Amino acid sequence: MTRVEIMVLMVLFEGLFSAGAVSDNSTIPALVNIGVLYSFNTSVGKMVKTAVEAAVEDVNSDPSILAQTKLKLSMQEDTKYRGFLSIAEALQLMATQTVAIIGPQTSTTAHVISHIANELQVPLLSFTATDPTLSSLQFPFFIRTAFSDVYEMTAIADLVNYFQWREVIAVYGDDDHGRNGIGALGDKLAERRCKISFKAPMTPEATREEITDVLVQVALAESRVIVLHTSTAWGPKVLSVAKSLGMMENGYVWITTTFLSTWLDIRSPLSPDATNDMQGVIALRMYVPDSKLKRWFISRWTNMTTSGKNGNDTLGLSTYGIFAYDTVFALAHALDAFFKRGNQITFSHDPKLSQIRGDNMHLDAVKIFNEGNLLRKHIYEVNMTGVSGLFKYDSDGNLVNPAYEIINVIGTGTRRIGYWSNYTGLSVAPPETLYSKPPNRSSASQNLLPVFWPGETTQKPRGWVFPNNGRMLKIGVPKRVSYRDFVSQVQGTDMFKGFCIDVFLSAVNLLPYAVPYKFVSYGDGDRNPSNTELVRLITADVFDAAVGDITITTERTKMVDFTQPYIESGLVVVASVKKTDSNAWAFFKPFTPMMWAVTAIFFLLVGAVVWILEHRLNDDFRGTPKQQMVTILWFSFSTMFFAHRENTVSTLGRFVLLIWLFVVLIINSSYTASLTSILTVQQLSSPVKGIDSLINSKEPIGYLQGSFTRTYLIEEIGIDESRLVPLKTPEETATALKNGPQKGGVAAYVDERAYIELFLSSRCEFSIVGQEFTRNGWGFAFPRDSPLAVDLSTAILELAENGDLQRIHDKWLLSSACLSQGAKLEVDRLKLKSFWGLYLVCGLACVLALLIYVVQTMRQYSKHGPEELESSGHGSGSSRLRTFLSFVDEKEEIVKNRVKRKKIEGMSYRSTREVGSSINSNKGFSQASSYRIDSATEI
Repeated sequence: MTRVEIMVLMVLFEGLFSAGAVSDNSTIPALVNIGVLYSFNTSVGKMVKTAVEAAVEDVNSDPSILAQTKLKLSMQEDTKYRGFLSIAEALQLMATQTVAIIGPQTSTTAHVISHIANELQVPLLSFTATDPTLSSLQFPFFIRTAFSDVYEMTAIADLVNYFQWREVIAVYGDDDHGRNGIGALGDKLAERRCKISFKAPMTPEATREEITDVLVQVALAESRVIVLHTSTAWGPKVLSVAKSLGMMENGYVWITTTFLSTWLDIRSPLSPDATNDMQGVIALRMYVPDSKLKRWFISRWTNMTTSGKNGNDTLGLSTYGIFAYDTVFALAHALDAFFKRGNQITFSHDPKLSQIRGDNMHLDAVKIFNEGNLLRKHIYEVNMTGVSGLFKYDSDGNLVNPAYEIINVIGTGTRRIGYWSNYTGLSVAPPETLYSKPPNRSSASQNLLPVFWPGETTQKPRGWVFPNNGRMLKIGVPKRVSYRDFVSQVQGTDMFKGFCIDVFLSAVNLLPYAVPYKFVSYGDGDRNPSNTELVRLITADVFDAAVGDITITTERTKMVDFTQPYIESGLVVVASVKKTDSNAWAFFKPFTPMMWAVTAIFFLLVGAVVWILEHRLNDDFRGTPKQQMVTILWFSFSTMFFAHRENTVSTLGRFVLLIWLFVVLIINSSYTASLTSILTVQQLSSPVKGIDSLINSKEPIGYLQGSFTRTYLIEEIGIDESRLVPLKTPEETATALKNGPQKGGVAAYVDERAYIELFLSSRCEFSIVGQEFTRNGWGFAFPRDSPLAVDLSTAILELAENGDLQRIHDKWLLSSACLSQGAKLEVDRLKLKSFWGLYLVCGLACVLALLIYVVQTMRQYSKHGPEELESSGHGSGSSRLRTFLSFVDEKEEIVKNRVKRKKIEGMSYRSTREVGSSINSNKGFSQASSYRIDSATEI
């Protein structure tokens, strides 16, 4: 509504706007006007009026809040709570110089009145106008005192995702509240890869016939998950019509917003007739944590609302009543803070109105609340604990800790199956018990209790059926020219046959429901069609699915969803091969030249190391230089056959020999196995060794026309497009391979293994070379998020488990192989890289043994070397070297004996000198003593 229209309405009701409650003075007022705009003739309006009056009574009697001021309510009946008259009634209330208005009841009215509130700076506090778009910057004076619908729609989206549904139908009132709420639901579903497949709007005052017409369209749709977002006025009527149409039976899912829980709570306790139309429905209720204050309020509510002569007619309490009570208290706390900071309540004329004044326009009663913006800020700063729990706003102007109860209508009441909170999502534990823990939104942490679904079942509905509109699924099938064993059209009919078709039919037969479909051929029959283009046509709604030899590739998965692969099929290289006959020098083939050379070097090296370690200790490793050289060579190569005769006596020599014999054992075993394969298995050779050799060459490469191989070789492998040759049939492929590049053919052919196995079954002159260099599979293609793809995947797995998939494979693809299928491509020769670890260990053992040997020898030489030099009488460097070499060459036993003999001679020499000294000092000894001395000297 434009500003001019609003001004006109103000003028129309100017005669009614004569009363004022607050004067412009500098003192704290004794009374503050609070407006309430609701339709009090409705059940929600009656409940709100009772709750607001109780709250005002409690505030006015509480000396801790607004001690010098009392709140005065100005009730304004919103007779229609939508449309022109509702706006007029709201204008009438605003002219009474109220500082705030509680209401309006609907989002539609709130959208228009918020413009007036912005102009007059009067805060609107509403707990029932939950349209998320009202939180925008466009309406700064609209303050929501309950949870926004954006949280409610997030909870519904989490429910849909929890039960693994992908599509829902939205039934809603075609007004601001309905449209904007469903818009938020669509956004939240999209975040979870779900969507609204069908929108069914209704006029806010739809008749039963109009509701019936809409629900008939809903029943014809595919999805069976229905989200109902409307008001308490006609929401139950929709469920009643759905019941009469059979839409409350097994297979349907109904999820409603908070209108249903409000309707049930207000009318509680309910009769069986009241809930008969909504059995199994899931509804949301704004969550109010249990507390002593809440229990007190519920008890008080029962006493307040008991009416009638018999005292048994009661007005139930819903969460709207609780939030209405807290809204009054929040406003009172804000006013209290407002006055404590020295602020005053003043009103003034709008200077903008003076520009449009005329003789017949009297706008003197329309005034601006000068301190309205300050009061608005104080409201957002409220931090209190009310009946609804913590009442506090976040930085976005929404109440903190939004949460909902998820209830299930069963019998004459409801059963809570869980909670939803913006903190942790779905849970069976109350949200306040989870706030102290780290947030956890993982799928494993999302839990709900079992649900009683429509149709009196606890089994989760599938959530979709095939549309009941006579339309069959159009399934595109490639019309192949080659490899027709996989899929082909029966001549002169619309039927198809082949391996892929049989797998699809078998999987469909395992589904617990019927699938209406028809096969539609794709292709001209002259060449193989592009499966990528076939998949693209699914996104263009030309086909509903595609069945055939369709490879699952990254590009295609970005367009559609595939089922579980029913056959593995990666890319391989096929080339012409020729038989290789054995020759007189075949025994050299197991090892490469480098392997032979390194093995021979290690034989000599180990022999030399063992000789060094044994030379000083073992007579078998001593002799003339010629004999020692022969010993080294003989010992080295005799270890190949474990035929060495020389014994090793040193610990280090045995250590080296033990490791070397282990290496020889491995080498002998590998050589024997490789030579046996060469001599006993028929060998095939090809100049092409695999995809790597093709990349490094410039020769032409063949591929199957219409397959993804061409794109893969160009974009992923980097092969030049000019080298690729399209081939249509197996016969054309065989001819191109036989001719080779010299005669206009190809050097190799690249295709999927499934095709190649069929191709090679009767063509022995070709073979797969190299390894399979991709890992792909074939699947059936469906639109994104199609539930049929999931169910068929399960059916394919069942086929694989019970053996039917293998039987279908053998029926179509198991044919007699040619005689050369047992032949092998030329055996790879054993290379050094396969044994370098063994050689490294052996080399390290040799080096370690030599180091220990050198250290030991140097220690011996340091003890006995100086004596050798002293005995030789030379001390030059060359003499020292000759002496050291002689010491090393000399047998260790001889060195030890010589050292021992020298020690005995030294002892004898010292004894002789001692005896001589005794003779000189004692010349008077007897002859017998002289004789003993002489004897000792001789000794």
